[in-house]
Amino acid sequence: MLEKKAQQKADQIINNKQEPAANNNDAAPENDNIKAEDKKQNEKQGFETYSKFDFVPGDKIVFYDDFTQGNIGDFPSGWNTNGSGEIVTTNLFPGRWLKFVSRNSIWTDELLNLPDNYTIEFDVIPIKGTEGGMAGYNFRLIQSINGKAYDPGSVPGKAGLYFGCEYFGRPGYRTYMNGTEGEGLGLSGSNEEKEYWQKENQLYHIAVWIQKSRVRVYQNENKIFDLPKAFNVSSVKMDRIRFEDGAAMISNVRIAAGAPDMRNKLLTEGKIVSYGIYFDVNKDVVKPESFGSLKEIAAILTENPGVRISVVGHTDSDGADDANLDLSKRRSSSVKNELIKTFKIDASRIETDGKGETQPVASNDSPSNKALNRRVEFIKL
Repeated sequence: MLEKKAQQKADQIINNKQEPAANNNDAAPENDNIKAEDKKQNEKQGFETYSKFDFVPGDKIVFYDDFTQGNIGDFPSGWNTNGSGEIVTTNLFPGRWLKFVSRNSIWTDELLNLPDNYTIEFDVIPIKGTEGGMAGYNFRLIQSINGKAYDPGSVPGKAGLYFGCEYFGRPGYRTYMNGTEGEGLGLSGSNEEKEYWQKENQLYHIAVWIQKSRVRVYQNENKIFDLPKAFNVSSVKMDRIRFEDGAAMISNVRIAAGAPDMRNKLLTEGKIVSYGIYFDVNKDVVKPESFGSLKEIAAILTENPGVRISVVGHTDSDGADDANLDLSKRRSSSVKNELIKTFKIDASRIETDGKGETQPVASNDSPSNKALNRRVEFIKL
């Protein structure tokens, strides 16, 4: 009975459509009832669980959407569908979410210009489907045949990468290359470790790292798939993402190009602009998903003991100017503390500063441009 009541409450919260407060960076769960000392312990444990996390996001944003530009209850601009979907909010998780519950597809309207190396990230919450239980969902990266509309079929487009969560939570994948050139080269599999199976009304951060033919898929702190030869056909060039078949809420969809050469950028060019340092909305605590990027920074500093840096935080223009300035300073201090505490870097080698919204690198007129402005810079002194 208690489990049933808890589920009913979760369903009610998931469907709540209320206007969220203005945000400044990626959203994540926050429970105000947790005591401060418990939060600190959870943060420490979170970073420890990411100790083997090697994901580093691309440094040039190609596409970003957190659905803050659309109205609650509407279908978002920049996307298309052969079914339906709507922007919602939920008291369980901050921010706005694109919710779909049907056997349909939702895809990026414009084709994407993707290089050989890029990363894709999104937050997803599996929810109840039309049958009364968790329905699962599919994510697909494809090379389109029809750039203006929907590519139908179970293996749509010229080629594709499918990542899905089945109705009982098991994650799986499939790669395919249509046509004679790719015949017999497709791959498929699933992760049978039940600790990685997704659950209803829980948030998961999915990251896909593509380096030419290699594809790695991460779920939270775990690398769940690593395919060295996922696409060993030179003609494969993906250009669209889509979500389909099931019931889920998605947000913070981010596609970024490049495999950043942090060492060269810091030692030769004198500055690293990082989009791989994550924070909760309006918070200054470094999220554990930042581990891969911080690990790279720490390795450079460890191997070059004479190098000193300044860590400088930047925000977008959402919120009050003075609040953003203070937030950026606190965030840079948190990055410094993490480098000292987790990676044992000497505190005397790191200075901190924050510029708030005063030094944008793009106009603050779209989710993609705001994402460019939310950054942490590491400057060689």
